[in-house]
Amino acid sequence: MEALRFAIQTRLGERMVSMSSMLVETVSINYEDFNESFLTCGTCLCMYDGSEHTPKLLPCSHTVCLHCLTRIAASQTRETGSFRCPICRELITIPRGGVAALPPSFLVNQLLDLMSRQRREVIPKCSVHTNQELLFCETCDTVFCTVCTGGSHTGTSPGCTEHTIIPFSIAIKRMSEILLYKANECISKLTQAQDSVSTELQRLDLAKQKCHEILDAEFNSIITKLERRKSELHAALTVATKDKRRVLEEQHALIETEKNKVERECEGLQYQVEVRNITQRIGSLSDQLDAAVALSEPRENAFLTAEFSHNDAVIQLEKALTSVGRVRSSTTLPGLCRAKLIDTAVVKLQSTILVETVDYHGHPRTAGGDPIAAQLSLVDDKRPESQSLSIETQIKDLQNGMYEVIFRLVQAGCYALKISVFDRPIKDYPLYFNVTEHNEPIKVYGLRGSDKDEFHQPVAIAIDDIGNVYIVDTGNSRIKVLDDNLEFQRHVFNEGLDGRSCTGVAVSEHGLVIVNWRTKTVTELTTTGDTIKSFSHNAFQEPIDIAVDRSYGHILVADNGQCCVFVFDCDGKILFQVGKKNNLKLIVSVAIGPIGEILVAGVSVHIFSAKGDFMEEIATEGKGTGRFGGIAVDNEGRILASYAEKGRTVIQVLQLADGQIISEIDSHNSKLRRPSGLAILPNKHLIVVDLGNDCVKKYRYW
Repeated sequence: MEALRFAIQTRLGERMVSMSSMLVETVSINYEDFNESFLTCGTCLCMYDGSEHTPKLLPCSHTVCLHCLTRIAASQTRETGSFRCPICRELITIPRGGVAALPPSFLVNQLLDLMSRQRREVIPKCSVHTNQELLFCETCDTVFCTVCTGGSHTGTSPGCTEHTIIPFSIAIKRMSEILLYKANECISKLTQAQDSVSTELQRLDLAKQKCHEILDAEFNSIITKLERRKSELHAALTVATKDKRRVLEEQHALIETEKNKVERECEGLQYQVEVRNITQRIGSLSDQLDAAVALSEPRENAFLTAEFSHNDAVIQLEKALTSVGRVRSSTTLPGLCRAKLIDTAVVKLQSTILVETVDYHGHPRTAGGDPIAAQLSLVDDKRPESQSLSIETQIKDLQNGMYEVIFRLVQAGCYALKISVFDRPIKDYPLYFNVTEHNEPIKVYGLRGSDKDEFHQPVAIAIDDIGNVYIVDTGNSRIKVLDDNLEFQRHVFNEGLDGRSCTGVAVSEHGLVIVNWRTKTVTELTTTGDTIKSFSHNAFQEPIDIAVDRSYGHILVADNGQCCVFVFDCDGKILFQVGKKNNLKLIVSVAIGPIGEILVAGVSVHIFSAKGDFMEEIATEGKGTGRFGGIAVDNEGRILASYAEKGRTVIQVLQLADGQIISEIDSHNSKLRRPSGLAILPNKHLIVVDLGNDCVKKYRYW
């Protein structure tokens, strides 16, 4: 049975047998009844259409087809010019244009348009109960007949009590619409894919053309160089020929001159009768004959040759030509490439994003050379789009299928990095990441105790040339040795560490030097703990830190009691003293600069030359309530010093030249408590001894 379904749906909450459900009911009208009631002329019983049976609206509001009105008007309007409505019998005046000028029935025309767009659907019925419409449960994805199932289909979905029931005809309609939508989406995506591939084919043709141009230009350049060399050899041949020709032509002219001279002298000899004249002529001719013999051999030869066998240049040229240029392609598929941020992005620190390229099959690429482009911008939280900022990025090809995008940011916030390969976006596009102002440790090692991985009052640190980290574990009277990744290596013990009073360590030419403030002794020992030598000084009061100027072999001992730094040679002989109580009120640590500068940290940082002459003071900011602690200097002239005031402790990065603060390490989520020793690793990494937390922390800095 066919029916016209209007979009009039009501949700009826009905309780089906043994389950709760939501029944969606559709009101259907018989197709024939609808046509007979609304779309059929009540006079001739013909369906309205757009031609002969066009529906016309009468002033009485009834609708009659044009065919009937023409026939009625023809029979009733002979004298009056009017006719009566065939339905209500009201008198209708015919307009000037005849019945065709009557207005159309817009409502009927709209219904005709609606019917022309509607699809006549067959309502599925139960094969057993032919009058029973099939229902569909969206929850269970089940078609059923309420009579066949006794009003329930609970068994099809065990444990389910909430069901949404709709007529199966509607379900088919919805599924058809979904199918059509999906098909259109699929066609749209395939069209986009086709356009994308077509664009790439066009780009391939352009790339091929560009490569042809590059090849032609390069080989034209090579041909030009060969032609130039050919011209040089031709010129050399011309010069050599000219030189030889000049010599031979000069000899030829000389012979011609001598020949003419002889011919002139021989003229009239047959008429000579005087013996003396004849004898002289004979002598002269004899001399000329000797000269002619000498001129008989060409003074230059005609030998010229062009050869290429004198060396292996041609062979080398052939070899070189086989390696001149290359055609390089790539199997990278940008849509599968990934990017990830290496470490947390921190303001003013260098950050790196690693791009990993793969091919169409998802296999990692092992070769580099792909054109990578990166655009970095700050995302404004108030707007969904990104602000356009000029943020410089550097792309480093690792030549193994991976690339680094390197940048340094000066403002915290959310950033978006758009990375493309072959001008096509990668999978993570754009890559969003946050940049924080807080510089946190990248690794923390140790806690309070005396076991292998524990400290008790660590105070000083030193790093040797191969990356071994030596930390004075004062409370345990030992030196803990770690690698540059803060992994435990071993412990070092020595009598100079006894008494839990060793407070300084430095790397010397032969091993380590340490200072013990209680015994007032400086000890040099090997990295295994054997004593090399030790010395003291009668002026020591509170020696608390030590440094070594390895350029001169000087040993510097910072004495807080004397408020000065004593400088010794490598044998422990006093050389000179740096500073005094009048200008150094407090000494916490001492360090050596790149060219031997002596830096003393306390209430401020005092900088002296390698000879002890005062150069500069870097004072604390504010009211001067804070003070500096551990200090170190890198090879680029950056001072790294701990600074504490009013419960706030940071590591400041300062310029050695002018003392300006470059950046700070605030360690926001891993607070520093009494940082007492600093040491610098390569690649802008710093290790801090945190006395208050009995641990060491590794940071990045700039």
